[in-house]
Order: sequence, then C-alpha cells, then structure tokens
Amino acid sequence: MKVDDFRIGMEGREVFWNIPLPAFEILLFALTAVALVIFGYGIYRRWLMWKAMGKPEMRLDDMGRRVKTVLMEFFLQRKVLKDPYPGVMHALIFFGFFVLIFGAAFDAGQHHFTEPIFHWTFLKGNFYLVFSFLMDLFGLFVLVGVVIALDRRFVQKPERLGYRGKMDTTPDDVIVLLLIGAIIVTGFVIEALRIHVTNPPWEHWSFVGWLLAKTFTGVELDTARVLHQISWWVHALLGLGFIAYIPYSRLLHIITTPANAFLESHQPTGYIEPIRDFENAEAFGVGKLEEFTWKQIFDSDACTRCGRCQDGCPAYLTGKPLSPKKMVQDLKTFWLEKAPQAVKAAKAGEAPAEEEGGKALVGEVIDLHELWACTNCMYCMEHCSASIEHVPKIIDMRRYKVLTEADFSPELQLSCRNMENNSNPWGVGAHVRGDWAKELGVKTLAEDPNVEYLFYVGCSGSFDDRGKKISVAFAKILQEAGVSFGILGTEEGCCGDSAMRCGNEYLFQALAQANIDVMNGYGVKKIIAICPHGYNAIKKDYPNFGGKFEVYHHTEIIAKLIAEGKIRLPEALKGKMVYHDSCFLGRYNQIYDAPRQILKSIRGIDVVEMERNLNKSFCCGAGGARMWMEEDIGERINNARTKQAIEAGADTIAVGCPFCLTMMSDGIKDNHKEETMQAWDLAELVVKAMGKEEVKPPVDTCAV
Repeated sequence: MKVDDFRIGMEGREVFWNIPLPAFEILLFALTAVALVIFGYGIYRRWLMWKAMGKPEMRLDDMGRRVKTVLMEFFLQRKVLKDPYPGVMHALIFFGFFVLIFGAAFDAGQHHFTEPIFHWTFLKGNFYLVFSFLMDLFGLFVLVGVVIALDRRFVQKPERLGYRGKMDTTPDDVIVLLLIGAIIVTGFVIEALRIHVTNPPWEHWSFVGWLLAKTFTGVELDTARVLHQISWWVHALLGLGFIAYIPYSRLLHIITTPANAFLESHQPTGYIEPIRDFENAEAFGVGKLEEFTWKQIFDSDACTRCGRCQDGCPAYLTGKPLSPKKMVQDLKTFWLEKAPQAVKAAKAGEAPAEEEGGKALVGEVIDLHELWACTNCMYCMEHCSASIEHVPKIIDMRRYKVLTEADFSPELQLSCRNMENNSNPWGVGAHVRGDWAKELGVKTLAEDPNVEYLFYVGCSGSFDDRGKKISVAFAKILQEAGVSFGILGTEEGCCGDSAMRCGNEYLFQALAQANIDVMNGYGVKKIIAICPHGYNAIKKDYPNFGGKFEVYHHTEIIAKLIAEGKIRLPEALKGKMVYHDSCFLGRYNQIYDAPRQILKSIRGIDVVEMERNLNKSFCCGAGGARMWMEEDIGERINNARTKQAIEAGADTIAVGCPFCLTMMSDGIKDNHKEETMQAWDLAELVVKAMGKEEVKPPVDTCAV
C-alpha cells in the first residue's frame, strides 16, 4: 500500500514509510541481530552465575499452579497493584510496553517481505483506526508512568526507595527511565512528522501524534521528511539499545521476577525447612554464601529495590539496622563479588577456592544486629511483588550462629536452657503446668482420653499469670458450649516455636517429637491452641515429624460457637475496642475474620481499626524469639504498636495471642495509659459478655 492509496479512502498507513528500502532495512536487521546477540550473551553470562553457587534446589511440582502464579503476579500485576500509587505507576509502564510490543509485531506482519507469504494486511480500515488509537493511548500510559516514576524518585523521595533517609538511586535507575521515556517520545515524534507530511483525514485517531503534528505547522515537507528519517533511526537505535541493555541493568527483573514467581515455595506460609540429618552434618545452617541453595541466591537477583518489604518492617520502622531490602541487596552485592570466580572454577571443573581474609557472610555482609532484629512477622514476604523469601534465609543464618558457633545472646541462651530442662522458656517447674485448670474440673487425657479436642494450652497459658487467665476463660467457654475437650497437663511440653525461630533447630525437634509422641499415644485428632505460635508450629511443622492433626485457633472455635448459638453474649460491654492482628494468626494463617466476628457479636462496644491492620498489620515485637531477647536499639516495637492503637482512639486493645497480650500490656504502661486503656484476649472479653465474670483490670504479666 502507498500513501496515495490511503488518500482515496482506504484508512491505513504504509509500513516503513519514508525509509529507503532495502538498504536501510538490511542495516536495521543487522543491528537487530547485534542487539539480540548482546542480549543473549548477557543472559547466558548471568545463567552461569546463577548456577555457579549454591546447593541444588528445583521446584517443578504442580506446574499448573506455577504457571497461574506467573500469570497473576507478573502478567496481571496482582501484588504490584495492591499498593495503589506505585502499583499504578508500574502497571502503566508494564501494560503500555506490553501492548506496544504487540503493536510492533503487527507492524512486522505488514512488512513487504512477510505480506506476500502470510497475506497479513492488518493496518487498514477500521482495524487500523482502532489500532492507531490504542497504540497512542498505551504509549501515553507509558509516558505518564515514567513521569510518575521520576517524580517519586527525585521529588517525593519516599523512605522506602532509600535507607535511613538516604536514597539509593543509581545511574542505572536514571538510564532506564530516560531510555523508556525517550523511546516513547521519539515514537510520537515519528508519528507526528508522518501525519504532517501525509495529512490523511482519519489520523485524528492517532490522537497524540495528530496533536503533536500541529506543532510542525509551517515546516516544509522535505524538511519534515528528513527529520522523520533522523527520528526514525534514533527511535530504532533506542529500542535496540533497550533490548541489549536488559541483562546488564535493573531491567533484568523482566526475566528474573516472573522466574522467581514461577519458582516460589508451595509450602505453607512461614514454613521453615527442617534440618534432616544432624548426625552427619559438619556444620548447621548457613555460614557461607554457597551454603544457601541456588534459588535462595537467585532471589536477590529478582529484587527490584521497590522497598515494599521495608515499608512495613517493624524492625526498620523502629530504628533497628534491619531492612529486608538492604539485606537482600547486600547478599546480591556479595554474590556478584564471588560469582565470577565461581564461574571460572566451574568452567575449569574445579571447586571454588576458599578466599583467605574474605568477608564473613554472617557478621560482616549481614550484621548481627540485622540478623537478630527480625521478628519473623512475614510482612516482607507477604508484600514482596518479586516473591523473595527473606525469613528462611534469616533462620538459616541464625542456625549457623546458634548450632555451629553457639554465639547468641545470654538471655536467649537462658530461655533455650529453660526449654531444654523444663520445657518452657521461663524455667518454671513442669509439674505445675496444669495447675491453672484444677478448680475448673478440666480433665487430662490421662484421666479421659475419649474427647473430641485436645486443648493445647502452651507455655504462656500454663505459667504466665496473665496467660493463665486466657486459658481459664477459654476453658469456661468450651464448658458452657458443651464441647468435649481435655488437656495434657504435666505431659504437655513447649511447642518449640521460639527455639526453631531463634535457630536452635535441634532443641525444636526434640520438643516437637516429645509432644507428638504423647499426642499420638492418646490418638489425638483435633487440637485447639490459644497461642498462634503453638498453633502454627503444630499445624505446619509437626507433620515433618509424624504429627498430623487438625489444628484450630481458639478464635476460630469461639466464632463458630457464637455463630451456632452454643454460647450467648447477653451482657453489654463498654468502650471503643481495636483488634491487633497477630502476625502468626493473620499473615501466617489468614485468620482475620473470626476475631472481628467475635467483637461484632459483643453488644455495646464500638469497634475501630488501626491504620495498619489485616495483612498490613504491625508486629507486636514478640515473634521470631524476640519475646525472650532485650530490645536495646531504637524504639520498642510494642510501644510503637500501642501508639497506633492510641491514635485509633481505642480504650481497649483486643488480641488473640498471649505474646501479643504481654507486649500490648507493657506498651500501655510504657505509654502511661494504664488509667485509660487496657488489653484483653478475645476469650476474656467473651466470658465477660457471657456474664460469667466480673470486669476487673488485668494483673501484671510475669517478668520476661
């Protein structure tokens, strides 16, 4: 088709208009081949680095689910769009470029070499009009996205794009944005110059180019043709440069991010792979980079430095050194330093040489204050749009410090000794574990094993003065509803969660196996736990050692009993209540509705929400074995969380976790709100609403 054909009524345009053929065309194909070779070499070079270090690990199970994950997380940008402003920014660029690439393919289909072979004639008639409109629209989307990105990085400068007030912008960040913007701008200029010269009546469908063409009014047609050719080549070279630049820039995430989504773990949220062979292992955990799996190392190359993980990390936001983003980037920098030597050794068929005087992974690359600041709250993994797995890496490095070097804080060592000697972190005599239940007439399984549920009380519910009140309240609820249950009493042991998450895997497995043997000995099928940490460990980690049970959290059971009318709440309570989402209940197990349903069932109260709630909830500070460690850097996490409850205007903080109850109660004291604010477990509030207990201020928790 020629321009004259269009002028007599056939809407369309000539592909390669104003570009001398075939000389220019051959040159373009040659340059394209060069760009693709550079791209291919970059990917091949990176591939050698990916496989050169790390223990083997492949995740190719359930291929349908993996393909679906890539579709949802990468192509449909599901996680990216959960954060509206930057999500829309990224989506404008991503979807815009995606559509423009298809537009380029349609152009290729109209090529004068391919049309005679395939008889593709897309760019004419109504199809061309719609095609032109969409190309301009999505090109404009990309341009708007680039402007927003430049504004965020250089004007707004949000904290999450840096670290401690310092932006971590690199020249690569600037090059990528300017390159994308230049490709779009030159594309519009080419279109505008073509419209200025040909002036077909239908080109208002190419609305951006049509409007831009008006700026060339008065430019002679021959001059416009020359400018068009120059712009065309600039546009082509920029596009080819973009392709060649991908493997050597942050644009590599176009490949690594969907690959990481495809390879994401299908284990339950927060699952930690156990150490399988203690007897034959020379070292435990990860003390060297190459002791990670290659997938754990590959994680760092998928990181886009978006800062979503840092944006909700309780350690970072309260002044600790830990930033999940910085940790991953530090691992990447270390890997990039070591990988070339590993690749060279692999090509020679040799093992990588040990570096003398090199940096230590644990203690230098990753500072110990960073390593121990993590509460395992899972905010980073929940909100990472690149499917990076931060927490298992931290646990692996903690295992190295605890099991291989025996180097961890004195207070944590004491808690581990107490768990080992008395099966509870406080070191209280195990013989009093069931004393809280004696006045209630609760039977042990030794007395009556024929019950529907085992009520796994846990250490806090058995020994902590405040925690025992939760146990009593929940037992009263079960008795009122006529639920068949029993406890293990002195046969119950610590769930081991704190041991596992501090890195003491050996102790965890010993504690878990002891509990499993007792539970299986009684033929236990269903378990209720009041502590989300015990609930999560029994549900997700015990199956590795033969403990397969139906596990429920007490808020699930209470909500069910209320819904079924088995317990009634005639008493109205007073006040404005806010619910604090426990990390191990919410992000780990997606239990968000049951606690709120309980509060909605209680008459007389006004339920409000903190700004950080549901899957963006802020940790209380007790997870990841932090319950048993001093917090001497920055603000205390529990105090920060309590302030958020105060800002919500609440006078009562409702929780579903004994650890959270301790931390929130301490936060109330530290914020000097004892006279106007209290913290209660949901079971306690339900008992009060049942009219079974007079409302009294809670007593102090035992010292931690």
